[in-house]
Amino acid sequence: MKIFAALPRWVTWGLTLPLLILNGWVLLIVLNYFQSIVSVFVTAMLLAFVLSYPVNLLQRFRLSRTRAVLLVLLLTIALLVILGITLIPLLIEQVNELANNIPLWIDSGSQQLQALQSWANARRLPVDVSKLTVQLEERIPTQLQAISGAILTFLLNAIGSVLNLMLTIVLTFYLLLHGDRVWDGIFQWFPHRTSVRIRHAFRQNFHNYFLGQAMLAVLMGSVMTLAFLVIRVPFGLLFGLGVGVMALFPFGVALGITLVSLLTALHSIWLGLRVLVVATIVDQLIENGIAPQLIGGFTGLNPVWILFSLLVGAKIGGFLGLVVAVPFASSIKSIVDSLSVPGRRIGSSPDKEASTPTTP
Repeated sequence: MKIFAALPRWVTWGLTLPLLILNGWVLLIVLNYFQSIVSVFVTAMLLAFVLSYPVNLLQRFRLSRTRAVLLVLLLTIALLVILGITLIPLLIEQVNELANNIPLWIDSGSQQLQALQSWANARRLPVDVSKLTVQLEERIPTQLQAISGAILTFLLNAIGSVLNLMLTIVLTFYLLLHGDRVWDGIFQWFPHRTSVRIRHAFRQNFHNYFLGQAMLAVLMGSVMTLAFLVIRVPFGLLFGLGVGVMALFPFGVALGITLVSLLTALHSIWLGLRVLVVATIVDQLIENGIAPQLIGGFTGLNPVWILFSLLVGAKIGGFLGLVVAVPFASSIKSIVDSLSVPGRRIGSSPDKEASTPTTP
């Protein structure tokens, strides 16, 4: 350390940055090698984090921890089985039907563009959609079919991974029973003050973001599905639940509404406009009226860092990486802020401090 302190600052950074990059590269290789194990462990941690709330609630009724955990797990498994029997086959069927109807929708979109071109030519308007028509007929079918195939592959892999599912359930059970001791053993390697700050940062950010975002996704998916069914959107269940899944991620709802509007506009431009208007109204009502109460005092990130964290999370962990990227990045920001300003609590802002979340 004395040798590093005696060196010029540019030399110190010149030696530190390559080491950080090398360590990050090695970490990525290790994570990719153990990707299935890491996915099981992260999924079990998230499930244990969510299920700890009903477990703690049952314990208030003088139920032992083991019995509460078993009851909550059995109810969760029963719910997943019911969804797997009723909802998943219906979604797979709608994905197949959508893939089969894509060529017909492409032809309908091309005809609507040609009608628009004829209307513009009759009125001598400087409108040329011929290039857009060519791209619509050549590129979009391949892209959409690739996307639908990827969705089907993801669903089938998720259903077929019976071993990983069993490991996830068993690991979730033990994390619910002994998770506190596991984390105590991990954090005892850190200094006491640093350990307290890290645990508080992760607990608060995951509580405020993950649970709130999950409830927001369920609400968004349910209301969107109902709205699409009311206005008779083809594949309303698939599109509504798709927007709900996209609500798990920042900017996901806007992207989902745009994709659904464009797809339905291929079938009918007026239906696409109606979908855009209705979905935007529903999104604004939920985002402005309900989302602030669900997400609470989440430690905000700059939109640039949110996008960066999502890209890094998707690269490292795929879908799970997207789910945990933002709360993980926000936790790191909270820890860095607390270390740089010793008097500030983790998760607090210069204007006001966020409320302390319930301990899982």
